[in-house]
Amino acid sequence: MLLLLLGFAIIHSGGAALRLWGEQRLGNRLWRLIFVGASLPMAVLLVAYFLTHRYDGLRLWNLQGAPGLATAVWGLTALSFLFLYPATFHLLEIPALLKPRMRLYATGILRISRHPQMVGQLLWCFTHTLWLGTSFALVTSLGLMAHHLFAVWHGDRRLQQRFGKAFEEMRRTTSVIPFQAVLDGRQKLVLSEFLRPAYGGILLAVALFWWSHRWIGAATSAFSATPLNHLLS
Repeated sequence: MLLLLLGFAIIHSGGAALRLWGEQRLGNRLWRLIFVGASLPMAVLLVAYFLTHRYDGLRLWNLQGAPGLATAVWGLTALSFLFLYPATFHLLEIPALLKPRMRLYATGILRISRHPQMVGQLLWCFTHTLWLGTSFALVTSLGLMAHHLFAVWHGDRRLQQRFGKAFEEMRRTTSVIPFQAVLDGRQKLVLSEFLRPAYGGILLAVALFWWSHRWIGAATSAFSATPLNHLLS
């Protein structure tokens, strides 16, 4: 699993590092399609492998029968998706139907944390590791968080290179740690910035994920029988 995570990190973060170079030579749209074409299959493989082997290894704890735990896990997981997908504001740029752009802004969820995807990943890892209680889930979460902590440094570095002084001003008025900039007065939450259709789409996606969990057993059985799973295992 750690090797799969490392492979995804190299493809995803490596592609992000090469974005300026690729856009200059291939154009924004073609580079985005290449980037998505490389990252998406690897992400699907990671999810399939994780679901198939989520109960592997040692059972470190079993809290699944604890009162209120299922509700807490689903609630925090839903919250994690609000942090994980701020880029959904520009859905048509993902498949390059609109020209992809790299933006610098410090509104909405970025007032809470300059790196909301790191916060969302932390919440997702916490809830799923708490629910599963296996050494496999713990190792997966540690690997995912290592990648996202690297992405904090890597993301700031890329924004600094592209936006210079404008990014320095953004860094001065925002924080990586959630709510730190709000609590020390550098930021102020504006509720209207969160009233966007994209957040409704995220909530619908969470509902879809909740509904689709009933098919996890069938999906993992199908993947576990594939030669790819046997090769990776």
